[in-house]
Amino acid sequence: MLLVAGVDEAGRGPLAGPVVAAAVILDPERPIDGLADSKKLSARRREALAELIRERALAWAVASAAVEEIDELNILHASMLAMRRALQALAPQAEHALIDGNRCPTGLTCTAEAIVGGDARVESISAASILAKVVRDAEMLRLHEEYPAYDFARHKGYPTAAHMDALSRHGPSACHRLSFAPVRRAQAGSATGR
Repeated sequence: MLLVAGVDEAGRGPLAGPVVAAAVILDPERPIDGLADSKKLSARRREALAELIRERALAWAVASAAVEEIDELNILHASMLAMRRALQALAPQAEHALIDGNRCPTGLTCTAEAIVGGDARVESISAASILAKVVRDAEMLRLHEEYPAYDFARHKGYPTAAHMDALSRHGPSACHRLSFAPVRRAQAGSATGR
């Protein structure tokens, strides 16, 4: 049997926190009902499915790229780095990877193909999207404890009106992505005393 991993990431759009990727090799002998794009599932459903994925998958791994790496590389390259790290952490290793999106990370030790909308069409990619989102959301809850003024528990770092307001009032925190334009503007505003 060819070991095929689905790979997806969570957290490309937020202004704060890491980008998190997951790679999952599902076990055809232990199917999981209800796998879908993580964005279409409630938080409670994602948590329940993540537990099943961890129990039943042949292999799974989660990896991330930190805010500093996002700022240094840009969000696309940081996402690819997180995906590559997740694939490299699989045991057993994948022989082929199905990557959500329109491009594949470089430097992989297996063959790979990009699948646009794969998180809604391919079960292993759906599983990866669920794990990545659950892990990233947990990290944003942890960052909320550290930086309560930004209310990360509610918006997970996405550029909501409340987040933008907190950014303009407090300036960026250490977990904000300084390479993102709204964060740069808030940093410039706080530097000039606005």
